[in-house]
This record gives sequence, structure tokens and C-alpha cells, in this order.
Amino acid sequence: MARRDIPRPRDGGRSDPQPQRRSTLRRWLGRLFIWGVGFALLGAIALAVAVAVTMRSLPGYQELKSSQTGQMIVVRATDGSEIVTLGPSYGKWVPYERIPQVMRDAMISVEDRRYRSHWGVDPIGIIRSLMVRVESGSWKQGGSTITQQLARNIFLNNTKTFARKAREWILALALEQKFSKDQILELYLNKVYFGGGAYGIDSAARKFFGHSGEEITLPEAAIIAGLVKAPSRYSPTADAKAAVGRAGVVLQTMESNGYLTVQEAQAVDLKKVKMVEDRAGQNSARYFTDWALPQLDIILPENDQPIEVWTTLDPVMQKAATSAIAGFAPKGAQGALVSLDRDGAVLAMVGGTDYVSSNYNRAVNAVRQPGSAWKLFVYLTALEAGYTPDDRVVDEPVTIEGWTPRNDGGRYAGEIDLRTAFAYSKNTVAAQLGNEVGFGQIANMARRFGITTPINTLPSMVLGSSEARVIDMVRAFASVQAKGMSVMPYGIRKVTTTDGE
Repeated sequence: MARRDIPRPRDGGRSDPQPQRRSTLRRWLGRLFIWGVGFALLGAIALAVAVAVTMRSLPGYQELKSSQTGQMIVVRATDGSEIVTLGPSYGKWVPYERIPQVMRDAMISVEDRRYRSHWGVDPIGIIRSLMVRVESGSWKQGGSTITQQLARNIFLNNTKTFARKAREWILALALEQKFSKDQILELYLNKVYFGGGAYGIDSAARKFFGHSGEEITLPEAAIIAGLVKAPSRYSPTADAKAAVGRAGVVLQTMESNGYLTVQEAQAVDLKKVKMVEDRAGQNSARYFTDWALPQLDIILPENDQPIEVWTTLDPVMQKAATSAIAGFAPKGAQGALVSLDRDGAVLAMVGGTDYVSSNYNRAVNAVRQPGSAWKLFVYLTALEAGYTPDDRVVDEPVTIEGWTPRNDGGRYAGEIDLRTAFAYSKNTVAAQLGNEVGFGQIANMARRFGITTPINTLPSMVLGSSEARVIDMVRAFASVQAKGMSVMPYGIRKVTTTDGE
């Protein structure tokens, strides 16, 4: 049989490797695709299960509404002006239908413009945030939706970890499945932090503008919405210029997103917005609130209901008292002042030159020698012992138990009546009266009129060598004005809810 020649490859019998490599690559790519699809399906299933489980474990809507912790206390002066807000301030809950439309639009526009279309997590926002991260090398855009922020505010902390972010996404998706968009926005606007202890639009509106969250105007809404990004930096009370600048950005986003026309945005004059003024002199008034507020423990039950504490503090007198201490206290020295009404109401209290640098209240805690003011008790004791204002006494040098007091300037008036001796604060007459009525009796009189500190009974005590507190001395003089009736200083007139009840 004839043999047919078979052509041989030039490379010595080896076949071309390129088709084999392409075939192997296709097989691996196919496997990777299948694996990828499989992992994606598993991930989707796991995510769906996680969202479903989370959704079932979420509190109900009413529970989330009432999940505020801590009692907010608004302290007010006699004219109703706010002195200070203590604790987390949540204000009054504003239902969705009563939230001004401009407030809803401003917040959605600046914080989450695709809020109405996403499912809790915004992929476009995440991609944009990642692109900014790559370009700048730092996180300059958050990419968090309103729903994510709500989830973080209620259930999580601000720790920047992937695990926390993953939990935030799952919670946001679960919230969107369980609640409507309107419910989520209502929760958010009533719970988000606006700075200065204010949580929610009602608290922010009352703090910055002096009215409820239901009365928010367009320029006010722009200012409030602008606070979420950086509450401290854009606070209207801390930096009004920065707050107005940020509000301008909010108005621009509202215009670009179709919530405002160009004319409507340009017509807003942010500089005309009226802010709440600090009329009571908040720095120095904190001495007063530190003294007065502990009295609340006696009259209030323990609960989380916000309250308003109406005090006796007079804003005009408080500012005058603050100016007096600042103007007359020597440089580097401290001072204290208390002003009482006839019934004991504290109208002004200053415990130092600057509360921020020193919150020690010298008006109620520090003990100092009262000097000639102590003569009040000397003369009260003398009157009780039978002396009258017209009785004659001799203003002359005197020595008692080795102690020789001197009058101011070394001058002596000779024979004068008791009324004149008291008016001119004659030291020698006070010493003689003390020696006659008894130094122990004077100490007893001082205690009867409210002096609570230890009192020595040396002859020099008639000139105020024993230390006393400022508020005790003022209380004593107020009791004299009340014709001997004991006057107890107080600082709280009434306590009401934020609704006035």
C-alpha cells in the first residue's frame, strides 16, 4: 500500500500554543463570572435576609418618636428671655403635616436631593463620594442619605469603620421598607442635631428664632437646614456671618433642584432674619442658674418631659450687676454681687468676673470679712436691749480688752445720738455698744438674721472680723426691710411644660 506523506510542523512537531491559552483564559473567565454571579446572588440573599431580620427587630413608629432620653430644661428670666438650655433639647414634636413645606424642601435639597427616589442608600451619592475621595485623598463628601443619617442618629455612633457603615446601610434599607418616606422625614426633622443642645426643628426654631417649628419661614429654614453639616461652625449664635453664608448655599441648592425659582431665591434677605438675643448676660447668669436649679430636685418628679423654669432673674439688673463687677473689681481680682427683692427673690447674681474661666460662685460659697456692714447686727442688738435712735453716745477713743479701735481718718465727733453714729459708721461707738450688750448676743442676732458661718465673739467682731457669705449678708438687710421677718432667697417662680401648663 502506498504511503502518503504527512506534512510536519517546522517547529519539530509542536502545535501552536495561542489557541490553548485563549481557551484556558476563557474557561477561567467563565468560572470567575459564574463565581461572581454566585457570590453576588449569595450577597443579595444575605443582604435581603439581614434587611428582613433588621426590619422585624426595628421599634415601632410610636416607639421611635418617644425614644428621646434626658430632660430638657429651658431657664428663663422674668421677661421670658432664655438664659440657658440644659440637657438635650428636643422641643415639641412637629407632625409631618405641620412641618412647613419650605423646611422639608430645604432639608431634602441640601442633604439628600434624591431622597424621594432611592431605597435608603443612594448609589449615585456613594460613587460621587468615592470619586471625591480618590481625587482629593480625603473624605470631603459624606454620601449619607437622610435615612442613613436617621439610622446613625438613633441606633449607631459616629465611629468611622466599614462595619459601622455596613450596619448603617442595612438599617437604612430596613427603615425604608418599614416606614413611608413621609414618616422617615418626620422622624429625621424632629431628631436631627442642630447644635447648642437643640435636637429637631422645633427646638432649633425656639433657640435661634424664638418661635415654634411650625412657624419657620423660608430664610429660617435655609439657616436651620445649613446647620446639619457642621452645627458648631455654622451656629447663628456663635457666628452669624457663617450661618448666613451657609444658608445662601442652601438657597442655591433649592433653586438648582427646582424647589425655588430664581426670583424667589433672590428675594430672600437673610440679613433681615431676627435672631434670639442673649438679653440676660448668659455668662454671668450661669452663676445664678447653678445656684437656683438644684431646687428643682425637690419640686419635680423624674421624667423626660421638657420643662421651662421661670426664674426671678431680671435681665436689666443682671447686666448692670455684671458691668459693676467688671468695672470696679481691680485687675486680677474677683468680685461678687447679689440683689434681692423684698420677698427674697434674687434679681441679680454675679459670682465672679468670668464664669468660663472660673465657675466658683463667690456670691454664695466664698466667705469674706463683711467689715462695717456687720454693724447692722450690733445696732439691732442694742435696739432690742432697750436703746433708741435718739439715745446719746460719746464718740471717743476707747480700749476694750486690750483692743483699741479707731475711726476712719482718726476723727471723733464727741457726743452724738445713736442714729448719727450708725449713719457715719463710728467704730468706737459700735465697740462700746458691743461691750455693753454682749458680743455673744450680737452673734445670736446675726444668726437669727441668716448668717450661717461661724462667728467669733472677740471685741473686734463688731467691725466685721468674722467671715460671712455675700448672700447671707444681703438676706439680713432684706429681712430688716421686711420689718424683721425672715427673708429666704429664692430663684424659681414657676415651672411649666413647653406648652405653658
